[in-house]
Amino acid sequence: MGPSTSRATIEGVSVRVFRTTTRLVTDSDGHAHPGERHTVTRALLTLTDSEGVTGRCLAAEADLGEAQVAGHLRPVLLGRDPSERAALWQELARRQRGSAGTLRDRTLAAVEQALWDLLGHRLGQPVWRLLGGMRDRVPAYGSTMCGDEVPGGLATPEDYAAFAEKLVADGYHAVKLHTWMPPVPFAPSVDMDIRACAAVREAVGPDVPLMLDAHHWYSRADALRLGRALDRLGFLWYEEPMEEYSTQSYRWLADQLDTLVIGPESVEGRLHARAEWIAAGACDILRVGVPTSGGIDPALKSVHLAEAFGMECELHGGGAGTLALLGAVPNSRWYERGLLHPHYDFDEVPPHLTRAADPLDAEGCVRLREEPGLGESYDLDHIEAETVRQW
Repeated sequence: MGPSTSRATIEGVSVRVFRTTTRLVTDSDGHAHPGERHTVTRALLTLTDSEGVTGRCLAAEADLGEAQVAGHLRPVLLGRDPSERAALWQELARRQRGSAGTLRDRTLAAVEQALWDLLGHRLGQPVWRLLGGMRDRVPAYGSTMCGDEVPGGLATPEDYAAFAEKLVADGYHAVKLHTWMPPVPFAPSVDMDIRACAAVREAVGPDVPLMLDAHHWYSRADALRLGRALDRLGFLWYEEPMEEYSTQSYRWLADQLDTLVIGPESVEGRLHARAEWIAAGACDILRVGVPTSGGIDPALKSVHLAEAFGMECELHGGGAGTLALLGAVPNSRWYERGLLHPHYDFDEVPPHLTRAADPLDAEGCVRLREEPGLGESYDLDHIEAETVRQW
């Protein structure tokens, strides 16, 4: 059956909340660590058009709640042409101001990615090709979990060094450290961060690109001391060592370091906030995420914004939407693969999928799939059997 070219309308907007399992546990500050296998829930958004073509996206239940679907998604989407993605996104974005904070960028991102997935299935093309098809594989860097106190985990600078050696041996082109953060009792600690960074540099040698994502609330003085140590160690970039709403603090820091300052990651404001960061001279590399910026198209605007200023724009996190965007742009160097840990099998396929989303090839790259849509392979039988709520 060839691709459909007739005009269709969205007839179904549905969410299934289902049980799946994971070995990730989250500490009181929101950081992921390895743990015992346990049951969690995820939400699958499905958009169905009048010809039966579907587009899907996974998200957290909090971002696809029944009130959000009934109050915002269905009123905007039902009866509309799914190819009018930009118009639909704008209508949802305009509703955010009056939603009392209940209509978040992550909700918009789930809808927007599901629309892209639906379009890909209608046209019989992978989304990354529809976006421009600049490359079919992306070099990956290994991104560690935060530090811990687990023997043989990431409890000491020597643990980080040994794990970085393994990641390089596994084929990763670069390594990014997330060091110790609360609630680890001794964190934050500039001295421990410096020791870990020095141990990793000694272990992998001078030629492997290294990056640091440090404690997010260091003072200017601590951020500068740590940054100057990264200069001595030849690190490539330095990520979020201070509160990101203070662009002047980041300009002050970037002006004094050779190590490239990257950001912002966590501030709200999508494209507009990133334009302000560039104008303020607060970063050397721009940062954006597909889920946190409202979807693929909004993130693409930030990537092009950086390109206009001769800057790289690195994408935060992994996932199908991120991979699709990376296949279409020239100024994002790597795919962030993680979070990784010595006691965690990142490549284990969760029960709601039929294959790994981003396997690493022999050359340390993630290849983009040729299947239509975003390329996620859902086990719909599992999802249906484990559904606990739906709307």
